[in-house]
Amino acid sequence: MLKADPLIVETVTRVCTDLCSAELVNAAEDGVWSAQLWDAMESTGLSLAWVPESAGGPGATLADGFAVARAAARFAVPLPVAETLCAGWLLAQAGLQVPAGPMSVAPVRPGDAICLDADGRLSGSVGEVPYAAHAMHLALVASQGDGDGPLVGLVSAADCSRSAGSNLAGEAQGAVGFEAVRPVDTGYMSGPDPQEALQRLGAAIRSQQMAGALERILDLSLGYARDRIQFGRPIARFQAIQHSLATLAGEVAAAGAAADAAVSAIIRHGIDDQRTLFAVAAAKIRAGEAAGAGAAIAHQVHGAMGFTREYSLQQSTRRLWAWRDDFGAESVWAMRLGATVVGGGAAALWPALTSL
Repeated sequence: MLKADPLIVETVTRVCTDLCSAELVNAAEDGVWSAQLWDAMESTGLSLAWVPESAGGPGATLADGFAVARAAARFAVPLPVAETLCAGWLLAQAGLQVPAGPMSVAPVRPGDAICLDADGRLSGSVGEVPYAAHAMHLALVASQGDGDGPLVGLVSAADCSRSAGSNLAGEAQGAVGFEAVRPVDTGYMSGPDPQEALQRLGAAIRSQQMAGALERILDLSLGYARDRIQFGRPIARFQAIQHSLATLAGEVAAAGAAADAAVSAIIRHGIDDQRTLFAVAAAKIRAGEAAGAGAAIAHQVHGAMGFTREYSLQQSTRRLWAWRDDFGAESVWAMRLGATVVGGGAAALWPALTSL
């Protein structure tokens, strides 16, 4: 992956260290919106990193935006940072002006659809939209009955019906209904299909977030193992614990490498390239597998402590369990990856692997 600007990562880390405490994350799960943390993210331009200056953003690189999402995930930031990044990218790709404030994207689930009729109004219902209850605007992909192909739309969230709900991590997530909703603006992406592009981008950014959360639970597990005294010595000195921590470190490294390979493919080949599909699918699958195995190991090392509300391990592991299903679970991407490999034939497999 092309290197992100270290100053951007440092900025995210500093903001989150100062403002994103375990207590704040718990309060967000209880429905408290962290205005101060969001203002800090927005004022530094982090939430709109992928928006060019001409559309109201800082014009950072793709690598920078993915680094923002990964760094924020290390702190379990309970805000739609990744979703706003994706929304800003989608709108900018369609040549639309990007508004300020928290945003989300739709549809997220494969199979959900939004339609634009001849009168310019949207209809349809989509589920599991992340942070739908807190978003000021939604960036969406809608089909058209006239056969002109899908378009990108910007919608005021207040014009939609939104159901309250949450995912396994306690992050706001719910269904959104579009009942004769007129979009604020619409546009077309040149080149890739916008729905497919959104699915790939979403899967890639969730892979990066899972990599960040895995790095966090490894740090917590190492620290706890060094500090927890059992039978007169730190549990980190027991061979069984050392073996578990080494396995966890391997899962973290594998997930991070796969997530970085997906980002590299997007940067080098474009979002709509077949090689990018290969890399994104592999990243979502591997990060999802690491999320399951890594969370289990971390909780085994911590024992009952890891499940307490006051301790931050469960904030990261529950996000791992939730994020592995967003933008397609690993089973969905495994089917797509398998179809891609079979479709390319045996002769194309090795070149596909080495081109990533």
